[in-house]
Amino acid sequence: MEHTPVLLKQSVEGLRIKPGGVYVDGTLGRGGHAREIAKRLDSGRLIAIDRDDAAIVEARGMLSGYEDKITFIHGNFGDISDILDAEGIGNADGMLFDFGVSSPQLDNTGRGFSYMHDAPLDMRMDRREETTALDIVNDWTEDRLRNILYRYGEERYAANIARAIVKKREITKIRTTFDLNDIIFHAIPAVAKREARHPSKRTFQALRIAVNDELGFISKMLDTAPDRLAPSGRLCVICFHKLETKLVKNTFASRERGCICPKDFPVCVCGVTPTLRVITRKPITPQSDERQNNPRARSGSLRIAERI
Repeated sequence: MEHTPVLLKQSVEGLRIKPGGVYVDGTLGRGGHAREIAKRLDSGRLIAIDRDDAAIVEARGMLSGYEDKITFIHGNFGDISDILDAEGIGNADGMLFDFGVSSPQLDNTGRGFSYMHDAPLDMRMDRREETTALDIVNDWTEDRLRNILYRYGEERYAANIARAIVKKREITKIRTTFDLNDIIFHAIPAVAKREARHPSKRTFQALRIAVNDELGFISKMLDTAPDRLAPSGRLCVICFHKLETKLVKNTFASRERGCICPKDFPVCVCGVTPTLRVITRKPITPQSDERQNNPRARSGSLRIAERI
């Protein structure tokens, strides 16, 4: 299936690729971004990372003909510093991260990411991990369920849904996506069922983020990736969720500011110097044609910073 990644042109141009440079695609997916980066390399190298082994298998086909320029890594972008060390790379000339669930995961009806297909409640991006969505809905306390639904999914009816999940699992184990859909549908008020958004969308998003510790690994990447950029190297990040956006904005701002002294100090005594220059004062968002042709693009936003 032909697939166009979100903000493809803008993000690849934002990297300002040098033909002999070293670049990282930390969220390989189907390989759309990676292909555009590889096209621009001659003696350069691309480190292509994904948590999902199935995504790497599919992307290899998409990237046929560029294999001599690409190193495929089955790993987590939160471990970017360790990955670069293992590959004998000091600093990269640019890094790109496209957060959220990838199209192959949604398209694979057996992985449990989509509320549109009946499947076991899994949702693991990396199937080497132990915790699944089934574990969360059947084992986590009502308070913990309510908290993740509200925080990660911004679900207005988080308390109703968490209560309904606990009540249902006292009778029988919740095993599939359609089992969960049914619980959600009966837990929310009639007015919510008439909204354009699918009743399960927020809950499934929250569970996916929790299963994969997405925000934890984003934080870990943001702590280390800027320090593994060469001078003038670019960090390009595509976000789809306000919690992701907050982490990126705060990191870019603090790295640009440098000094961490209290504001009332007359002079800086901390010695922390700026390490990034923010390129995008306002995020780059998809144009109307991209939003129309690719529904996933609607909530996407690109932020770019440059290593000082």
